[in-house]
Amino acid sequence: MDPVIQILGSTFGTYWWVWLLTAVIAYLLGSINPAVIVTKIWTKGKKDIRDMGSGNAGFTNVLRSVGKVPAIITIVCDALKCVIAVLLGGLFFTLIAGDGVYQPLVMNVGKYLAGIFCILGHSFPLYFHFKGGKGVVSAAALMLTEDWRVFLMVLATFLIIFLISRIISLGSIVSAILYGPYTFLATFFFDKLVYGELPSIGYVVLSTCAALIIGVFVTVKHKDNIKRLLRGEEKKIKAKK
Repeated sequence: MDPVIQILGSTFGTYWWVWLLTAVIAYLLGSINPAVIVTKIWTKGKKDIRDMGSGNAGFTNVLRSVGKVPAIITIVCDALKCVIAVLLGGLFFTLIAGDGVYQPLVMNVGKYLAGIFCILGHSFPLYFHFKGGKGVVSAAALMLTEDWRVFLMVLATFLIIFLISRIISLGSIVSAILYGPYTFLATFFFDKLVYGELPSIGYVVLSTCAALIIGVFVTVKHKDNIKRLLRGEEKKIKAKK
């Protein structure tokens, strides 16, 4: 049996609460929505970002509807909450991982679990009537914390698409679609072909599936943007001064 799968399976009966704790804390952290909070503070409680612009409680709508400074604060806080959740997920999973050679891979499973639930919390926040953002920034923070190689590939893709189109949603959608393939490329082809190592095919499958789940989720959250893109109606980025 694959070593990572064996460790996770053999310890689940004892440490099921670690999985639950990771998911719950990540979801609660994700439910803290900076776009809503920052907009209310910036407008002195007069406006709700979910009633402005596109109605999305995320960085892009804050940039368009409120301004550059609150948008910067929003994107930094969005990233930080996911980084904290992911690092906690990895820390919690050290209880499962032990001190063996596969410890980093098992910890990474905890990071992916935390990342998924943090993104769910961001999109369906408990504190804001389950109406949140699309999870793009949170997903990017997960990538950076989990595997810098995947983050750089996704970032390069986003920047190329955005610089050509000037449409954030298009760059986000393409990047989300490629998150899974890029993860497989990094964990299988890069590690195997460059380093001659493939410590766990189980981890390759788990990480790729997690990335695919996140990519599909983020893409589906952009369904309205996709419709506007197909109609040629999606607006190019233009920040409110």
